[in-house]
Amino acid sequence: MDRSQLVVDAFAGDKGEETPRAFTLDGSRRTVTEIVTRWYTETHCYFRVEADDGQRYVLGYDLDNLIWELVMGGTTKDET
Repeated sequence: MDRSQLVVDAFAGDKGEETPRAFTLDGSRRTVTEIVTRWYTETHCYFRVEADDGQRYVLGYDLDNLIWELVMGGTTKDET
């Protein structure tokens, strides 16, 4: 996992932090324009998102530790 400074604004539903709406990465705020796909494991919820900078990111929410993580960042549509 990338250890960059990450803060995620998310819609909180029945399961807690369910859907990322925006995130700040190393001081730069990005708005999520599309949830491309999502998947779940026993310990994480993962979201491949497109942001308003035109890049795609994979964000993971750790269900045990209740923290967001940057799994993959800053790729174009062709790279994902």
